Amino acid sequence: MQVRKGTSPQAEVLALSLSDSSEAKAKHVVIVGGVAGGMSTATRLRRLDAEVSITVLERSGHVSFANCGLPYFVGGLIEEEEDLTLQTPEQLFDRFRLDARVNDEVIAIDREAHAVTTRSTVTGQEDIVPYDKLVLSMGAAPVRPPIPGYERVRTLRTVEDAARLASDVDVAPATAVVIGAGFIGLEMAENLVGQGIDVTIVEATPQVLPPLDPELAILVSDELIAHGVHVETGASVASVEDRSVTLSDGRVLAADLVVGAIGVRPDIRLAELAELDLGPSGGIAVNAANQTNDPAIYAVGDAVEKADAISHATSLIALANVANRQGRRVADHIAGRPSHAVAYLGTAIVKVFDLVAATVGWNERRLKAAGRPFRSIHSHPFDHATYYPGATRMAVKLIFDPNDATILGAQIVGRNGVDKRIDVIATAMAGGITADRLADLELAYAPPFSSAKDPVNLLGYMAENVLSGDCDVVDPQELDGLITKGWAVIDVRTAEEHATGAIEGSTNVPIDSLRDHLDALGNGPVIVYCEVGQRGHTATALLHELGIEARNLDGGYQTWSASMRAQVENAAASIS
Repeated sequence: MQVRKGTSPQAEVLALSLSDSSEAKAKHVVIVGGVAGGMSTATRLRRLDAEVSITVLERSGHVSFANCGLPYFVGGLIEEEEDLTLQTPEQLFDRFRLDARVNDEVIAIDREAHAVTTRSTVTGQEDIVPYDKLVLSMGAAPVRPPIPGYERVRTLRTVEDAARLASDVDVAPATAVVIGAGFIGLEMAENLVGQGIDVTIVEATPQVLPPLDPELAILVSDELIAHGVHVETGASVASVEDRSVTLSDGRVLAADLVVGAIGVRPDIRLAELAELDLGPSGGIAVNAANQTNDPAIYAVGDAVEKADAISHATSLIALANVANRQGRRVADHIAGRPSHAVAYLGTAIVKVFDLVAATVGWNERRLKAAGRPFRSIHSHPFDHATYYPGATRMAVKLIFDPNDATILGAQIVGRNGVDKRIDVIATAMAGGITADRLADLELAYAPPFSSAKDPVNLLGYMAENVLSGDCDVVDPQELDGLITKGWAVIDVRTAEEHATGAIEGSTNVPIDSLRDHLDALGNGPVIVYCEVGQRGHTATALLHELGIEARNLDGGYQTWSASMRAQVENAAASIS
């Protein structure tokens, strides 16, 4: 093997163009991985330093590609493969003087010699590339469990993966099974349905989209079913056959095409070979500047442990915007600029047919497991003023610390306006704005876009009420226990609403006639509910003023019914 000093045409021109700079000859940055974090590092570093030599080594055949767009290429919404590629190696050289090498896999790191060994995935040739600073951006690899026949299962991580899947779809398979109902699995299901394929999603946990809490995840499941997707939760795949998959309970599902989307694991192969430290979650351990335990080696992206904004411990967050931000910070540090630590919230969003689901921070399940105290509130606001045509409801959940009102997480499911609201809450969390102070945010308002009280403001008002004790709410999961203790349940909706569906045993006393029918409340304390919680709050406040002990059902009948349906389905999934 030999030290590689310009074996590609771009590298030869680059060596000539920098030949007058002795400093540049002594400063060579090598970046392993040419997507997201790696490419952000390279382009940012070039903007900061016109002389530094930058080599990008990518084992796939493409650099700077939009991997988040891959499902939509399979679904035909993105028609040309070239549209997935943001830049080619030639374009990167012309604009940034980057030596970007595709089909070039790094197989070893010699920390003492400051060099990496590469092998061409096309010719098998091995070479050595020296570095002064090395940046690892290998990302994550799809999980491929040891299930018989799993070699037939397609995964989606690279442009090559997407091209293979698109080719599979072109032969018009009648049926497909998607293993995993996370973000990628749901996107794949939608895009395969769009290609006329009969799709079944198989998810090992009791619900789709595990980052959501059950009462919101059930709404996503409803949307999938409404569009013809068969949803199998609490089920795992035991084997994959030529035209089918067999579940662990013995059922056989027709599957001309099988797509695996059960998650990813950090690609730490090179880090282990180089004996770099790993973190408690199995990712590469880095400091605030994203340096590993070897100060000459940085790591960014999905393979890296990141500081969690809620727990302040490290965790794995596989998101493109996080990888891009880390790449920028590493470039700053290499260029001698100050770097600062950043905690991560894990803000994510997914489109599922006509529905949108988004999350930030922790969910209730995770907080319970960690033993962290919290309060949660639910709201069902419209995305814009109801008197302007086209207003649609959202289901919103905000979780906060009951002592200092720190926002711990939020989840939103709806058809319009979801992205705006989750971004506002994520920004508030990053800025240290507490749950009650959401009420004071001055947000853009015009009837086509919002209401005078934006859904985020409404969450702030609700948090204020709970924190101040003006209105205590009952979690739907607490309802049965309170009824057992003698609490009466009062439905303050109209008689027509009550007739369409109500909590068993509840008494209907419409809010507008509540003062005149106090005798119907009985002698004990009461739980009040309406459709979404707003009239329930008004009724609860009125009863308090009249000296009657009352609590409002959080999120009203909509949240309660979703919670009960999710509880039943999750229990059934757990049994299966």
